[in-house]
Amino acid sequence: MSTPNELVCFTNCFLPQEDGSLIEKDLWIDGRRGVILDAQKTFFMVRERPDKVIDLGGNILSPGLIDMQINGAYGFDFSVFDGNDEAYKTSLQDVAERIVETGVTSFVPTLITQERSLYPKILRLLRPFTTATSATVLGWHAEGPFIDMAKRGAHAPSFLVSAPEGIKSFEELYGAENLADSEDWLMSSGSQSGVRIITAAPEVIGVMSTVGELTKRGLVFSIGHSIATSDIATSAVQHGARLITHLFNAMPQLHHRDPSIIGLLGASPHLYSPFSPITSKALYSGGVMSPIALTPMRFDSKTNIKSPVGSEALDEVETPPQTPMFKAHSSQGTSLKKTQSLAGFSLDSSEFTRPFYEMIVDGIHSHPNSVRLAYSAYPEGCILITDAMKILDPNLRDGVHEWRDGKRFVKEGDKLYLEGTDTLAGSVVTLDKCVRNFTRFTGCTLAESIKCATYNPAKCLGIESKKGTLRPGADADLVVFDAQGVVQSTWVKGKRVWGRN
Repeated sequence: MSTPNELVCFTNCFLPQEDGSLIEKDLWIDGRRGVILDAQKTFFMVRERPDKVIDLGGNILSPGLIDMQINGAYGFDFSVFDGNDEAYKTSLQDVAERIVETGVTSFVPTLITQERSLYPKILRLLRPFTTATSATVLGWHAEGPFIDMAKRGAHAPSFLVSAPEGIKSFEELYGAENLADSEDWLMSSGSQSGVRIITAAPEVIGVMSTVGELTKRGLVFSIGHSIATSDIATSAVQHGARLITHLFNAMPQLHHRDPSIIGLLGASPHLYSPFSPITSKALYSGGVMSPIALTPMRFDSKTNIKSPVGSEALDEVETPPQTPMFKAHSSQGTSLKKTQSLAGFSLDSSEFTRPFYEMIVDGIHSHPNSVRLAYSAYPEGCILITDAMKILDPNLRDGVHEWRDGKRFVKEGDKLYLEGTDTLAGSVVTLDKCVRNFTRFTGCTLAESIKCATYNPAKCLGIESKKGTLRPGADADLVVFDAQGVVQSTWVKGKRVWGRN
């Protein structure tokens, strides 16, 4: 009696491609090694056909979904640590094992701004890992605290900081070992691949000088919670920033004279103009604007105290139609050969590569028309995220739920806001629902929508040879969708870990 070869063939299915198309084709995987195979090459090498054939009945067989920004789920908040390492790891693993029901097979736990002493402790625990039945924890995403007060969203203002000593300020806060070069960081975690993302505002003192160094060390620098002008945002990208955190949210609204961060989606790869038509000397001190200068203040007549206005994640503070943060630094030509100077940095205006951008497609954080506008401008850079909070659970009922620090959430469908306010506090939408919403909002095909939650995030993170793809050699992390984009089953390393039947 022959031994089963553990080869599996999925047949009667449609496979999403990296270009957003959909083809009808079988897919072979090696169930023992948990990788995708080149069917033709495998057949001619081993002269065997798969012992197991799975008929998917005309459904879509997709790479597993990747969520690069998620704050928690199933009752666990990634930003909360009580000092018990094992309890934290157990809760993290529980999330990883349960989230596969939403089609997610890889995710990046996100920490929001918090007390600085917690960062080294939590980031040390967020090393890449997976189990036989769980989604892969890819690493970590630190959203703050180097963000702008004016666009802080639900982030605690008392914890926001600047980086007066540049990269040293980052190392002191996050922990130098957590910002080590990728190779050293991965070796210390015993993993072959992993990712680290930092969301920061490039206009905050000292932050711009860190972008190139962080990028060199293998981290992804993401522009977010920022009031950066077009010039500053462009400079950040030229220094290495490759992502925009939850587009449209916690950033200035689009303005035709200075489209700010959002305008990066329309940037020409061949021309960069330091166009800054509006100036306001009152905002400057030695050529650099104080972040508080653009922070709206509320006056309390009872206490005679001014304090920053509470902000919303949706568009929390009305900022000017892009008041520049630095003096108009150049009005010279726009030749590709010309060197521009910005905030003390000398830049060669060479070919410009637009950054990837995240979108929360729940119909709340961004209007469907805005979603379609962004995708139409730059489809190749679109990444779907949930930005979900700890009460993410497809089976959870609406109502009031505990958060942390004495605060509570109010859940109404996919809307989540702080109790007693209209401040949005992340979301509770699942990534598979974002995929379905995206097809309705933009009119794109389901395969094109799937690409924005698989291949695009993988490419942004530099892991597209292993995740988010159906290439031979990639991990056999798979999701079966029906024609409406509803998850039917989820597979991790070639093993079925969740299914409707």
